[in-house]
Amino acid sequence: MTTTTYDLTALVKARRSANKFIPGVEINDRQLEDIFQLAKFAPSAFNLQHTHYIAVRNPEVKAKVYEAAYKQYKVSSASALIVVLGHKEAYRDVARLNEGMLNLGILSQQEYDDTVQSVLSFYTDRGEAFKRDEAIRNASLSAMLLMLAAKDQGWDSCPMIGFDPDALREALHIPEDYVPALLIALGKEDTSRQRPRGYRKPVGEFVSYDRF
Repeated sequence: MTTTTYDLTALVKARRSANKFIPGVEINDRQLEDIFQLAKFAPSAFNLQHTHYIAVRNPEVKAKVYEAAYKQYKVSSASALIVVLGHKEAYRDVARLNEGMLNLGILSQQEYDDTVQSVLSFYTDRGEAFKRDEAIRNASLSAMLLMLAAKDQGWDSCPMIGFDPDALREALHIPEDYVPALLIALGKEDTSRQRPRGYRKPVGEFVSYDRF
């Protein structure tokens, strides 16, 4: 299989949601690793890196995700299913994530202590709803980059919210402090009956300057 290399403009325009995949196409560990190595550069609040991915390829596990996703064909035909989770308690990892900056002398001890305390306070003061919103918000940023990275590596994708989060949680043993933000079906698109791209609003309909 050949892989097309895109510049950014072409990449953004080439990526689209694939509604049908070619069955039986395998994606290996190295190919997934290449995609995740790029996805890790996604921005996240305070660099907390809220996102955790579960890559599902095992047929038995895929079957469980297929059931949790209401038996959608693209789930069964995809090469891999990427479950995108947001960690509600990611802020608790702020000390460890900043230790390197402290050890390298980029942060002083005072700056390090202030950073840790301010981030902990920022999340605990805003409550559980905020933590959940943050988990989904940051996981979604990462997921978008993952889909662009996948397209750049020659793989098509489809982001999905059509799944039962409780069934998914049970099937994949997802801890309670992680929120299933979305599901990404990944594979090679079957373009034999590809629909035209959906209507996109002109910029003037969705952009305002200085006020709504």
